Amino acid sequence: MAELAGLEDPKTREVNERHGDDHGVNLSKLRALAKRLKTQQGLACRLWETDDTAARLLAILICRPKAFERDELDIMLREARTPKVHDWLVSYVVKKNPHSEELRLTWSADPDPVVASAGWAPTTERVAKKPEVLDLAELLDVIEAEMKDAPDRLQWSMNHCLAQIGIEHAEHRTRAMDIGERLEVLKDYPTSPGWTSPFAPIWITEMVHRQHDNDKNDK
Repeated sequence: MAELAGLEDPKTREVNERHGDDHGVNLSKLRALAKRLKTQQGLACRLWETDDTAARLLAILICRPKAFERDELDIMLREARTPKVHDWLVSYVVKKNPHSEELRLTWSADPDPVVASAGWAPTTERVAKKPEVLDLAELLDVIEAEMKDAPDRLQWSMNHCLAQIGIEHAEHRTRAMDIGERLEVLKDYPTSPGWTSPFAPIWITEMVHRQHDNDKNDK
């Protein structure tokens, strides 16, 4: 904890706080610290218990994802209120845990929109890697009915899933594009030069175009 405190940078904290993250540790330095510590499950659990954002991010990097029980991860997810801790926990721990599918289903139906957004993240991954476990038409029904009025983080996760369906599955692409056009979610989101807009129709079109270009280059 003392070492983490020594890495605190006011300018980094200022930038992070604009995105809802209450820590000032440069993530490259945090990853370097994690690399030095290597995997230490006991230390990871103690760091998590501090309730400090930088410590929890470090805990995620040095833990053993498969060592957590289902209920432990459920509690941790509900405690992880800052966006970076929430995202890292889902991406680096939950997705690698044997209980991930059960948690995905449980969280997707949770009334807490932040918890529900954690269920949509692995769902989006399955759209690309394991679509056979999903009913894509039903997912589009839910997105069409609920995304427009969903709170920010849940809306972002649902929109990502919508785009992924359109990108990966040509048979659902027209409907995914149509839903995006009608709901207009993230249509006016500010996008830096060189970045792809998160507005689903633009996102889908751009990624499908890239896939076609890559296929041509492979030939």
